[in-house]
Amino acid sequence: MKRWNVVLVLGAAQFVMVLDGTVMNVSISTVVVELDTSVTAMQAAITFFTLTMAAFMLFGAKLGDVWGRRRAFVIGSCIYAAGSLITALSPTVGFLFLGWSIIEGLGAVLVIPAIAALVADNYRGRERVTAFAVIGAVSGAAVAAGPLIGGAVTTYSSWRFVFVAEVVIMLLVVLCARVITDSTPRQHIRLDSGSVLLSSAGLVLIVFGMLQSKTWGWVVPLNTPEIGGVPIAPLGVSLTTWCIALGVILITLFIGWQRRLLRDGRPPLMQPDLFAIKTLRSGLAVLGAQYAVTAGLFFMVPVYLQMTLGFDALETGIRIFPLSVALILFSIVGTALSRKWSPRRIVRVGQGILVLSAILLLGAVTEDLRSVLFGIGMFFAGSALGLLASQLGNVNMSSVKEKDTSEAGGLQGVFQNLGSSLGTALIGSILIGALSTSFASGVAVSELPSEVQATVSAATDRGVTVIPAADVAQLGAEAGLTDEESDELAEIYRESQLSSLRVAFVGLILISLLSILFSRGIPAESMVRRRTDTDEVPLRD
Repeated sequence: MKRWNVVLVLGAAQFVMVLDGTVMNVSISTVVVELDTSVTAMQAAITFFTLTMAAFMLFGAKLGDVWGRRRAFVIGSCIYAAGSLITALSPTVGFLFLGWSIIEGLGAVLVIPAIAALVADNYRGRERVTAFAVIGAVSGAAVAAGPLIGGAVTTYSSWRFVFVAEVVIMLLVVLCARVITDSTPRQHIRLDSGSVLLSSAGLVLIVFGMLQSKTWGWVVPLNTPEIGGVPIAPLGVSLTTWCIALGVILITLFIGWQRRLLRDGRPPLMQPDLFAIKTLRSGLAVLGAQYAVTAGLFFMVPVYLQMTLGFDALETGIRIFPLSVALILFSIVGTALSRKWSPRRIVRVGQGILVLSAILLLGAVTEDLRSVLFGIGMFFAGSALGLLASQLGNVNMSSVKEKDTSEAGGLQGVFQNLGSSLGTALIGSILIGALSTSFASGVAVSELPSEVQATVSAATDRGVTVIPAADVAQLGAEAGLTDEESDELAEIYRESQLSSLRVAFVGLILISLLSILFSRGIPAESMVRRRTDTDEVPLRD
């Protein structure tokens, strides 16, 4: 029993890491009102929470090699607890951004790679498979509990108490960390600051460009920033394109710089040769796509349920619950199936179910929620994500030698959080961009008086804010519209919300289909085997 105390401590930290995002998603409408902010600002906060982790995850993993993985785990847990406390006490969205998106994210970059590496360090063979499955199940439990805990606490008390509880849990994790064995020798190396800057700047630019696409446009400039009244759109191309292109260039330079460091005999931030391992490359790509779909889903669904249908946080959590239950259940099912099925077969079954679930949810998005169809779609989505979660952690960590487990854990954290960032930024921007287009078009072809159309067009020139559909009629009345005009405007806005949600779900379906192409390198044979430091070098291509 003592041996499994390690995974219990690591699992508690993993639970908090996953819980955070789900709580904030179901509490969006409440936080928007309490902090006097907007859904767009919350989208940015959610995106930058995961982006901070993605941008500095490799650095955090390397610090774990230098400091020792257990020490990095403890330091990261303390930083995370401090960020949670600031978040709990936030008087404004700026403080929430600092505590949640930045400080918690920086703590997580030490904790997440350490969890993966310490599991690999403390367990072998079948025990390792079981331990990774437990971590996956704990993540599922957090996904399950998060919407309900967040919904109940937000509805009947305050979302702030969830973050207070996180402080307590992380302090307990720190006190219990001594049960963890850290047998991997520390590396006495000097970390390269240029590598950190190149990788983090590249990732931030890519995700920030996607986040701003709803405002700036993708290629054709829409509402660009201005300097001295002159729009910033070099060569007539949107800043979104320039940000993404520059980000890709910086990531390319980063990879080239890592190869140069190796040639010069200096320690790189990342071993670029790890991407030559087909299994790892495929596992990371599928993992990133999985988290992009999950993040997109967890952003869209609360927006639909709360802003379009008027549900509170608890009702939102209850509607998400089928996904949560299925995720836990099929994490266990996937682990059991791994004794008979190959990881590739399990992953592809999960990917197929994920596409089906997105199609079902698309059909459930109506003015009056199709509850049964929506519940089935959410259950299928959870089933798919559970099957994927049961396999990908072990596939990735077992594809490298023992000495590279910390770096593989860091890469896994990068792809998890980069996928989450891209999912929230991309799907959120598609949703908000489609809402602006649909609403403007709806008003333009409506029977509203021309002066009203001109007023609405001027007010929405720089985009439409996501607000509760039920509030639009009142806002119209306050702007001087008649009751009939206000009701018509509210109906146009509600239809625009539904239309934009459908467009966003189509984007989710396309990402799910694309992820199937990434699974070709997933092992077609069982990976349940005992690994030692004398294992052969993983296959490369």
